[in-house]
Amino acid sequence: MSATTSPADSSTATGGPTTTTTPTTSTSTAAATVTNAIVKTVEAIISSTAPAASQSPSPSPSGFSTPTQSPTSSSTPTTTASMGGPEEKLSVQDLSQTLQHFGVVDYLVFIAMLAVCAVIGVYFGFIEKKQKAKKKGQLAGKDGAGAAGVEERRGSEALDYLVGGRQMKVFPVALSLVASFVSGISLLGTSTEIYVYGTQYAFILVTLAISGAISWYIFLPVFCNLQLTSTYEYFERRFSRRMRLFGAALFVLKAIVWLPIAVYVPALTFNQVTGIGIHTITPIVIVICTFYTCVGGLKGVVYTDVVQSVIMYGSLIVIMIKGTLDLGGFGVVWRRNREGGRLNTPDWTMDPTVRLSVFSVFVGGVIFKLQSTSINQATVQRFMSLPSLKHIKQTLYTFSIGLILLYCGCIYIGLVCYATYYDCDPMSTGLAGRRDQLVPLLVMRVLGVVPGLPGLFVSAVFSAALSSLSTLLNSLSAVILEDFVRPKMGKSMKESHVALTMRLVVIIFGISSIFMVYVVEKLGMVLQLSATLQSSLYGPMLGVFTVGMLMPWVGEKSTFVGSICAFLTMAWIAVNAQIANVTGSFRHKKLPVSVGNCDYEFDMNRYLNSTSEQEHHSGSSVYHVSFLLYAMLGASLTIIIANLATFVFGRQDVKDVDEELLAPFVQRYLRKNKYYEGVELKKRTNNL
Repeated sequence: MSATTSPADSSTATGGPTTTTTPTTSTSTAAATVTNAIVKTVEAIISSTAPAASQSPSPSPSGFSTPTQSPTSSSTPTTTASMGGPEEKLSVQDLSQTLQHFGVVDYLVFIAMLAVCAVIGVYFGFIEKKQKAKKKGQLAGKDGAGAAGVEERRGSEALDYLVGGRQMKVFPVALSLVASFVSGISLLGTSTEIYVYGTQYAFILVTLAISGAISWYIFLPVFCNLQLTSTYEYFERRFSRRMRLFGAALFVLKAIVWLPIAVYVPALTFNQVTGIGIHTITPIVIVICTFYTCVGGLKGVVYTDVVQSVIMYGSLIVIMIKGTLDLGGFGVVWRRNREGGRLNTPDWTMDPTVRLSVFSVFVGGVIFKLQSTSINQATVQRFMSLPSLKHIKQTLYTFSIGLILLYCGCIYIGLVCYATYYDCDPMSTGLAGRRDQLVPLLVMRVLGVVPGLPGLFVSAVFSAALSSLSTLLNSLSAVILEDFVRPKMGKSMKESHVALTMRLVVIIFGISSIFMVYVVEKLGMVLQLSATLQSSLYGPMLGVFTVGMLMPWVGEKSTFVGSICAFLTMAWIAVNAQIANVTGSFRHKKLPVSVGNCDYEFDMNRYLNSTSEQEHHSGSSVYHVSFLLYAMLGASLTIIIANLATFVFGRQDVKDVDEELLAPFVQRYLRKNKYYEGVELKKRTNNL
């Protein structure tokens, strides 16, 4: 069967605007039907309303069981019942309500996940702290003030809260990186990307290995040697104080906008499966996350991430297996996606306006992932919580493998989603109000019959969001403390002031993200929005770090001019791209969908309007470039302009640059002309 329905055939499709209904069921019968639908599957609902039907039900390609229709019934929204009278089909609204059966067991599973996160935060915030204080007292009694003083420095408030005392273990940190890297945006957005555009985006998995290797050989050795808590401290050591403030300010700006994006995704899921409004559940999520982040510090965040990552993996595995079996096996999933054009590869073109071309995926994708794994404050902060470079290497390997596996699961769920709705697209009919509600809709269809499994999925999406949210809040406390507050207060800043500052930052930014959700929900697909925002800000920052570590001849003034120009350019491109996306003046072509075998009523005009999205609205402006090229464009602008500015401000003497601020292979190259000490991991210091 064809995966598309042409507009010419739309007048005969179920739910067309010219069809009429003649319902004969009584009001009480209809009420009973809706009531039963809340606790049963749609198949059970329809079969229970016609127990004595003269015709046996036959499976519908859209997945719901319906009585066999007469040849003339295809153009009307009624089915023939045993009593000879027409029975009204479920509307989109009624069908949506039937899928919102989040039971008691599901709520218990969800509450249990939140409770575990809160308990972990309490443990590291109160119980472990008391144990350390007791241990410190014992050391003071046995060995005198010397041993106690060493322990006090190692357990200082900021060091313990922000980097776990630099004594974290490899596996928990690796899982924490996976959980924070794969937010709810990735869990839902990646699957939706596959459904809408096909498997082109899946090829970005190749870039994870490449970006990981670049991180290992260039960026991470420098950060590890310097033992930084805030990555932007590097800017002051290499360039100037104003460069440090500029980088930190951009990070704070990114966090303010990205925090509500992270929490908006699970709110969508919760709304889809329970019917509870987005702005009702959002404050609950943020308050719980803010609590355990505030009291538990990095250790609390990391170990809650471990629990949350296990929930994510388990949920994905259950959905993949159950969804595949319901469709009849992997062969059916593969065949329907092949026929629907979803098994596609990146376009072989160098056109930067093509959304996912070979160039944008394999070149732009490497830079896009590089800025997330190499210079991102949240990522580097976790790497710096490890005791040595050897542990960082092991964590990087484990993190890369775990991340690839999780992405593969999200991609396959996108294929299962299309195979399920290949002939009745829920976005075109309005069953899924937003693209990002596709996966929750699939989950309630596949897992809704088993108590507790919908709760497991909702817990997984919330786990992904909570891990990203808590990670960013903890990183914000590090940046604001180290880059803004501590330099102003200096040595007069007491431990009590440090503790108060870090926790106030978490609370203020956590609560403010509640109100920013109202803005995010108006801005389109969350995956592209997130990638656009992150790349437009971090692209110039990646360029600054690249100049600092690889180009010792470029001075502070040249780098500052390059970063400012790149940031303003990328901001202009990002804003205009979102305007074009919202207004529809520029649109990337979406793959065709069908509503030819839907067995419920819907507004055909909605489908006809959605077919315009399958038409390509071309453009040649610079803000029409692929979102995967944003990071590369921002970094390239910074590097090029900074080098050109050296003709105005002059080249910096390489001898004036501290060797520890350069990448290892640059140091080795410079040793041919000048003596440099060997590149080795410095001993862990007792301060920040």
